[in-house]
Amino acid sequence: MNWDDPTDATADEGPAGSAAERLVGSVADGEDQAVEAALRPKDLGEFIGQEKVREQLDLVLRAARARGATADHVLLSGAPGLGKTTLSMIIAAEMGAPIRITSGPAIQHAGDLAAILSSLQEGEVLFLDEIHRMSRPAEEMLYMAMEDFRVDVIVGKGPGATAIPLELPPFTLVGATTRAGLLPPPLRDRFGFTAHMEFYEPAELERVIHRSANLLDVEIDTVGAAEIAGRSRGTPRIANRLLRRVRDYAQVKADGVITREIAEAALQVYEVDARGLDRLDRGVLTALLKLFGGGPVGLSTLAVAVGEERETVEEVAEPFLVREGLLARTPRGRVATPAAWTHLGLTPPRPATAGTGQQDLFGA
Repeated sequence: MNWDDPTDATADEGPAGSAAERLVGSVADGEDQAVEAALRPKDLGEFIGQEKVREQLDLVLRAARARGATADHVLLSGAPGLGKTTLSMIIAAEMGAPIRITSGPAIQHAGDLAAILSSLQEGEVLFLDEIHRMSRPAEEMLYMAMEDFRVDVIVGKGPGATAIPLELPPFTLVGATTRAGLLPPPLRDRFGFTAHMEFYEPAELERVIHRSANLLDVEIDTVGAAEIAGRSRGTPRIANRLLRRVRDYAQVKADGVITREIAEAALQVYEVDARGLDRLDRGVLTALLKLFGGGPVGLSTLAVAVGEERETVEEVAEPFLVREGLLARTPRGRVATPAAWTHLGLTPPRPATAGTGQQDLFGA
Protein backbone atom coordinates (compact mmCIF):
# COMPACT_ATOMS: atom_id res chain seq x y z
CA MET A 1 0.00 0.00 0.00
CA ASN A 2 1.24 3.46 -0.89
CA TRP A 3 0.84 5.98 1.93
CA ASP A 4 0.63 9.06 -0.27
CA ASP A 5 0.21 10.39 -3.78
CA PRO A 6 2.81 8.71 -6.05
CA THR A 7 3.51 12.05 -7.71
CA ASP A 8 5.32 13.13 -4.56
CA ALA A 9 8.36 11.16 -5.64
CA THR A 10 8.89 13.37 -8.67
CA ALA A 11 7.79 16.72 -7.34
CA ASP A 12 9.79 19.82 -8.09
CA GLU A 13 12.55 20.50 -5.63
CA GLY A 14 12.28 23.52 -3.38
CA PRO A 15 14.77 25.57 -1.39
CA ALA A 16 17.41 23.93 0.72
CA GLY A 17 15.56 24.57 3.95
CA SER A 18 17.62 24.63 7.10
CA ALA A 19 20.78 23.11 5.61
CA ALA A 20 23.02 25.87 6.95
CA GLU A 21 21.84 25.21 10.53
CA ARG A 22 23.01 21.56 10.68
CA LEU A 23 26.40 20.51 11.97
CA VAL A 24 26.65 18.09 9.04
CA GLY A 25 25.10 20.52 6.55
CA SER A 26 27.21 21.31 3.49
CA VAL A 27 26.16 24.98 3.32
CA ALA A 28 28.66 27.43 4.82
CA ASP A 29 27.47 29.96 7.38
CA GLY A 30 29.34 33.06 8.54
CA GLU A 31 31.60 31.16 10.95
CA ASP A 32 32.44 28.54 8.32
CA GLN A 33 33.32 31.18 5.76
CA ALA A 34 35.69 32.91 8.17
CA VAL A 35 37.45 29.68 9.14
CA GLU A 36 37.58 28.40 5.57
CA ALA A 37 39.42 31.56 4.52
CA ALA A 38 42.19 30.68 7.00
CA LEU A 39 42.29 26.98 6.12
CA ARG A 40 42.13 27.22 2.32
CA PRO A 41 45.16 25.90 0.42
CA LYS A 42 46.93 28.54 -1.63
CA ASP A 43 48.07 26.43 -4.60
CA LEU A 44 47.39 23.13 -6.33
CA GLY A 45 50.25 21.47 -4.46
CA GLU A 46 48.49 22.08 -1.14
CA PHE A 47 45.05 21.06 -2.39
CA ILE A 48 44.08 17.61 -1.10
CA GLY A 49 41.96 15.16 -3.08
CA GLN A 50 40.34 15.48 -6.53
CA GLU A 51 43.48 13.99 -8.11
CA LYS A 52 42.21 13.90 -11.71
CA VAL A 53 40.79 17.40 -11.54
CA ARG A 54 44.03 18.77 -10.09
CA GLU A 55 46.15 17.04 -12.74
CA GLN A 56 43.98 18.25 -15.62
CA LEU A 57 43.67 21.78 -14.23
CA ASP A 58 47.43 21.97 -13.68
CA LEU A 59 48.00 21.22 -17.38
CA VAL A 60 45.48 23.88 -18.43
CA LEU A 61 47.08 26.56 -16.26
CA ARG A 62 50.67 25.69 -17.13
CA ALA A 63 49.91 25.76 -20.85
CA ALA A 64 48.20 29.16 -20.51
CA ARG A 65 51.16 30.60 -18.62
CA ALA A 66 53.58 29.23 -21.23
CA ARG A 67 51.59 30.96 -23.99
CA GLY A 68 51.33 34.17 -22.00
CA ALA A 69 47.55 34.01 -22.40
CA THR A 70 44.60 33.96 -20.06
CA ALA A 71 43.37 30.50 -19.03
CA ASP A 72 40.34 28.93 -20.66
CA HIS A 73 36.99 29.39 -18.94
CA VAL A 74 36.47 26.72 -16.27
CA LEU A 75 33.26 25.07 -15.09
CA LEU A 76 33.33 23.28 -11.72
CA SER A 77 30.35 21.16 -10.72
CA GLY A 78 29.66 19.13 -7.61
CA ALA A 79 28.01 19.16 -4.20
CA PRO A 80 28.57 22.08 -1.80
CA GLY A 81 31.67 21.97 0.38
CA LEU A 82 33.97 20.05 -1.98
CA GLY A 83 36.30 22.94 -2.82
CA LYS A 84 34.91 24.76 -5.87
CA THR A 85 35.49 28.22 -4.40
CA THR A 86 38.94 27.18 -3.19
CA LEU A 87 39.90 25.98 -6.67
CA SER A 88 38.75 29.25 -8.21
CA MET A 89 41.05 31.16 -5.86
CA ILE A 90 43.90 28.78 -6.67
CA ILE A 91 43.34 29.37 -10.40
CA ALA A 92 43.73 33.12 -9.83
CA ALA A 93 46.82 32.59 -7.68
CA GLU A 94 48.43 30.23 -10.18
CA MET A 95 47.81 32.75 -12.99
CA GLY A 96 49.01 35.68 -10.86
CA ALA A 97 45.72 37.45 -11.45
CA PRO A 98 43.16 39.18 -9.22
CA ILE A 99 39.82 37.49 -8.61
CA ARG A 100 36.31 38.91 -8.55
CA ILE A 101 33.67 36.85 -6.72
CA THR A 102 29.93 37.02 -7.29
CA SER A 103 26.99 34.61 -7.62
CA GLY A 104 24.21 33.79 -10.04
CA PRO A 105 21.35 34.95 -7.78
CA ALA A 106 23.04 38.36 -7.45
CA ILE A 107 22.85 38.89 -11.22
CA GLN A 108 19.17 39.40 -12.01
CA HIS A 109 19.53 41.80 -14.94
CA ALA A 110 21.83 42.00 -17.94
CA GLY A 111 22.92 45.42 -16.73
CA ASP A 112 24.25 43.88 -13.51
CA LEU A 113 26.49 41.58 -15.50
CA ALA A 114 27.55 44.32 -17.91
CA ALA A 115 28.68 46.48 -14.98
CA ILE A 116 30.83 43.65 -13.63
CA LEU A 117 32.31 42.67 -16.99
CA SER A 118 33.14 46.24 -18.01
CA SER A 119 35.19 46.76 -14.85
CA LEU A 120 37.35 43.64 -15.21
CA GLN A 121 41.08 43.97 -15.69
CA GLU A 122 42.99 42.03 -18.31
CA GLY A 123 43.56 38.46 -17.18
CA GLU A 124 41.28 38.82 -14.14
CA VAL A 125 39.40 35.76 -12.87
CA LEU A 126 35.65 36.15 -12.46
CA PHE A 127 34.22 33.52 -10.11
CA LEU A 128 30.49 33.06 -10.62
CA ASP A 129 29.03 30.77 -7.97
CA GLU A 130 25.69 29.00 -8.54
CA ILE A 131 25.91 30.02 -12.17
CA HIS A 132 22.78 28.02 -13.03
CA ARG A 133 20.68 30.52 -11.03
CA MET A 134 21.61 33.52 -13.18
CA SER A 135 18.78 35.30 -15.00
CA ARG A 136 18.18 34.41 -18.65
CA PRO A 137 18.99 37.88 -20.11
CA ALA A 138 22.30 37.96 -18.24
CA GLU A 139 23.03 34.42 -19.34
CA GLU A 140 22.58 35.34 -22.99
CA MET A 141 24.89 38.34 -22.57
CA LEU A 142 27.49 36.04 -21.06
CA TYR A 143 27.59 33.93 -24.25
CA MET A 144 29.14 36.74 -26.27
CA ALA A 145 31.35 37.90 -23.42
CA MET A 146 32.91 34.45 -23.01
CA GLU A 147 33.39 33.80 -26.71
CA ASP A 148 34.24 37.21 -28.20
CA PHE A 149 35.11 39.28 -25.10
CA ARG A 150 32.46 41.75 -26.11
CA VAL A 151 29.01 42.76 -24.90
CA ASP A 152 26.30 44.85 -26.51
CA VAL A 153 24.91 47.47 -24.16
CA ILE A 154 21.38 48.56 -25.05
CA VAL A 155 20.80 52.29 -24.75
CA GLY A 156 17.25 53.63 -24.88
CA LYS A 157 13.94 51.80 -25.20
CA GLY A 158 11.54 50.83 -27.93
CA PRO A 159 12.20 51.58 -31.62
CA GLY A 160 14.89 54.10 -30.70
CA ALA A 161 16.99 51.65 -28.71
CA THR A 162 20.59 51.32 -29.85
CA ALA A 163 23.09 48.53 -29.19
CA ILE A 164 26.55 49.85 -28.38
CA PRO A 165 29.31 47.22 -28.60
CA LEU A 166 31.68 47.26 -25.64
CA GLU A 167 35.04 45.52 -25.95
CA LEU A 168 36.21 43.58 -22.90
CA PRO A 169 39.76 42.66 -21.87
CA PRO A 170 40.50 38.92 -21.96
CA PHE A 171 39.41 37.31 -18.69
CA THR A 172 38.83 33.85 -17.25
CA LEU A 173 35.36 32.90 -16.05
CA VAL A 174 35.20 30.20 -13.40
CA GLY A 175 31.64 28.99 -13.01
CA ALA A 176 30.53 26.80 -10.11
CA THR A 177 27.30 24.88 -9.91
CA THR A 178 25.66 22.21 -7.80
CA ARG A 179 23.14 21.50 -10.59
CA ALA A 180 25.11 21.08 -13.82
CA GLY A 181 22.05 19.64 -15.55
CA LEU A 182 20.29 23.01 -15.30
CA LEU A 183 22.92 24.78 -17.40
CA PRO A 184 21.78 25.31 -21.01
CA PRO A 185 24.04 23.62 -23.59
CA PRO A 186 25.10 26.93 -25.25
CA LEU A 187 26.55 28.12 -21.93
CA ARG A 188 28.09 24.79 -20.98
CA ASP A 189 29.78 24.45 -24.38
CA ARG A 190 31.60 27.76 -23.97
CA PHE A 191 33.71 26.48 -21.10
CA GLY A 192 37.10 25.25 -22.25
CA PHE A 193 37.57 23.01 -19.22
CA THR A 194 34.83 21.23 -17.28
CA ALA A 195 35.42 19.29 -14.08
CA HIS A 196 33.14 17.38 -11.74
CA MET A 197 34.11 17.37 -8.06
CA GLU A 198 33.66 13.97 -6.40
CA PHE A 199 33.00 13.21 -2.76
CA TYR A 200 36.16 12.51 -0.77
CA GLU A 201 37.35 9.14 0.48
CA PRO A 202 37.90 8.79 4.25
CA ALA A 203 41.69 8.61 3.77
CA GLU A 204 41.64 11.94 1.91
CA LEU A 205 39.51 13.51 4.63
CA GLU A 206 41.99 12.31 7.24
CA ARG A 207 44.70 14.29 5.44
CA VAL A 208 42.39 17.32 5.34
CA ILE A 209 41.74 17.00 9.08
CA HIS A 210 45.43 16.65 9.96
CA ARG A 211 46.28 19.72 7.86
CA SER A 212 43.46 21.77 9.42
CA ALA A 213 44.39 20.61 12.93
CA ASN A 214 47.95 21.76 12.34
CA LEU A 215 46.76 25.19 11.18
CA LEU A 216 44.37 25.46 14.14
CA ASP A 217 47.11 24.32 16.54
CA VAL A 218 45.06 21.29 17.63
CA GLU A 219 46.73 18.04 18.71
CA ILE A 220 45.03 15.01 17.16
CA ASP A 221 46.13 11.41 16.72
CA THR A 222 45.62 9.19 13.68
CA VAL A 223 42.64 7.23 14.99
CA GLY A 224 40.96 10.43 16.21
CA ALA A 225 41.25 11.93 12.72
CA ALA A 226 39.92 8.70 11.20
CA GLU A 227 36.89 8.80 13.51
CA ILE A 228 36.03 12.35 12.45
CA ALA A 229 36.68 11.57 8.76
CA GLY A 230 34.30 8.60 8.85
CA ARG A 231 31.46 10.86 9.98
CA SER A 232 32.16 13.74 7.57
CA ARG A 233 29.94 12.56 4.70
CA GLY A 234 32.77 12.78 2.16
CA THR A 235 32.90 16.58 2.45
CA PRO A 236 35.92 18.63 3.61
CA ARG A 237 33.73 21.49 4.84
CA ILE A 238 31.88 19.12 7.18
CA ALA A 239 35.17 17.54 8.28
CA ASN A 240 36.56 20.94 9.29
CA ARG A 241 33.35 21.84 11.10
CA LEU A 242 33.32 18.58 13.07
CA LEU A 243 36.99 19.06 13.90
CA ARG A 244 36.25 22.44 15.46
CA ARG A 245 33.40 21.05 17.56
CA VAL A 246 35.49 18.09 18.74
CA ARG A 247 38.31 20.53 19.55
CA ASP A 248 35.91 22.48 21.77
CA TYR A 249 34.88 19.30 23.58
CA ALA A 250 38.50 18.20 24.04
CA GLN A 251 39.47 21.57 25.52
CA VAL A 252 36.55 21.61 27.98
CA LYS A 253 36.15 17.93 28.90
CA ALA A 254 39.69 16.59 28.42
CA ASP A 255 43.31 17.70 28.05
CA GLY A 256 42.83 19.20 24.58
CA VAL A 257 44.17 16.19 22.68
CA ILE A 258 41.74 14.58 20.23
CA THR A 259 41.72 10.79 20.41
CA ARG A 260 39.16 8.30 19.11
CA GLU A 261 37.43 8.19 22.49
CA ILE A 262 37.24 11.98 22.67
CA ALA A 263 35.97 12.23 19.08
CA GLU A 264 33.29 9.59 19.72
CA ALA A 265 32.14 11.26 22.94
CA ALA A 266 32.07 14.72 21.37
CA LEU A 267 30.11 13.67 18.31
CA GLN A 268 27.67 11.75 20.47
CA VAL A 269 26.95 15.05 22.25
CA TYR A 270 26.37 16.70 18.87
CA GLU A 271 24.19 13.75 17.71
CA VAL A 272 26.33 12.75 14.75
CA ASP A 273 26.50 8.96 14.55
CA ALA A 274 29.16 6.63 13.14
CA ARG A 275 27.89 6.99 9.55
CA GLY A 276 27.49 10.77 9.74
CA LEU A 277 23.72 10.80 10.25
CA ASP A 278 22.33 13.53 12.50
CA ARG A 279 18.99 14.01 14.27
CA LEU A 280 17.11 14.89 11.07
CA ASP A 281 18.48 11.94 9.11
CA ARG A 282 17.66 9.46 11.86
CA GLY A 283 14.24 11.06 12.34
CA VAL A 284 13.39 10.46 8.69
CA LEU A 285 14.55 6.85 8.84
CA THR A 286 12.83 6.17 12.16
CA ALA A 287 9.50 7.52 10.88
CA LEU A 288 9.83 5.55 7.66
CA LEU A 289 10.60 2.30 9.49
CA LYS A 290 8.43 2.49 12.59
CA LEU A 291 5.38 4.35 11.29
CA PHE A 292 5.20 3.07 7.72
CA GLY A 293 6.88 -0.34 7.90
CA GLY A 294 9.71 0.75 5.62
CA GLY A 295 7.49 2.28 2.94
CA PRO A 296 6.61 3.07 0.29
CA VAL A 297 5.38 6.40 1.59
CA GLY A 298 4.88 9.74 -0.12
CA LEU A 299 7.21 12.64 0.59
CA SER A 300 4.53 14.93 2.03
CA THR A 301 3.31 12.30 4.50
CA LEU A 302 6.87 11.48 5.56
CA ALA A 303 7.62 15.18 6.13
CA VAL A 304 4.53 15.58 8.31
CA ALA A 305 5.53 12.53 10.35
CA VAL A 306 8.98 13.99 10.94
CA GLY A 307 7.64 17.45 11.71
CA GLU A 308 9.69 19.14 8.98
CA GLU A 309 8.95 20.97 5.76
CA ARG A 310 8.68 18.84 2.63
CA GLU A 311 11.61 20.71 1.03
CA THR A 312 13.81 20.12 4.08
CA VAL A 313 13.30 16.36 3.91
CA GLU A 314 13.72 16.23 0.13
CA GLU A 315 16.78 18.43 -0.28
CA VAL A 316 18.52 18.34 3.09
CA ALA A 317 18.08 14.79 4.41
CA GLU A 318 17.32 12.56 1.44
CA PRO A 319 20.40 13.09 -0.80
CA PHE A 320 22.80 11.70 1.80
CA LEU A 321 20.45 8.87 2.83
CA VAL A 322 20.11 7.81 -0.82
CA ARG A 323 23.87 8.03 -1.37
CA GLU A 324 24.49 5.90 1.71
CA GLY A 325 22.07 3.26 0.45
CA LEU A 326 19.68 3.72 3.39
CA LEU A 327 16.70 5.06 1.43
CA ALA A 328 15.41 4.65 -2.11
CA ARG A 329 13.17 6.93 -4.17
CA THR A 330 10.68 4.86 -6.17
CA PRO A 331 7.65 5.75 -8.33
CA ARG A 332 5.42 4.63 -5.43
CA GLY A 333 7.23 6.70 -2.78
CA ARG A 334 10.16 6.49 -0.37
CA VAL A 335 11.35 3.03 0.67
CA ALA A 336 13.86 2.04 3.33
CA THR A 337 16.60 -0.43 2.38
CA PRO A 338 17.73 -3.38 4.51
CA ALA A 339 20.78 -1.31 5.52
CA ALA A 340 18.47 1.23 7.16
CA TRP A 341 16.92 -1.42 9.40
CA THR A 342 20.38 -2.66 10.34
CA HIS A 343 21.74 0.79 11.07
CA LEU A 344 18.91 1.63 13.50
CA GLY A 345 19.05 -1.84 15.08
CA LEU A 346 15.50 -2.72 14.03
CA THR A 347 14.12 -5.98 12.63
CA PRO A 348 12.54 -5.69 9.18
CA PRO A 349 9.06 -7.12 8.62
CA ARG A 350 8.67 -10.58 7.15
CA PRO A 351 9.04 -10.80 3.35
CA ALA A 352 5.31 -11.48 2.91
CA THR A 353 4.40 -8.07 4.31
CA ALA A 354 7.59 -6.04 3.80
CA GLY A 355 7.02 -2.75 2.05
CA THR A 356 3.20 -2.91 2.25
CA GLY A 357 2.71 -1.27 5.64
CA GLN A 358 -0.15 -3.79 6.30
CA GLN A 359 -0.59 -6.74 8.64
CA ASP A 360 -0.87 -10.17 7.08
CA LEU A 361 -4.62 -10.86 7.09
CA PHE A 362 -4.29 -14.47 8.32
CA GLY A 363 -1.14 -14.01 10.46
CA ALA A 364 0.75 -16.56 8.36
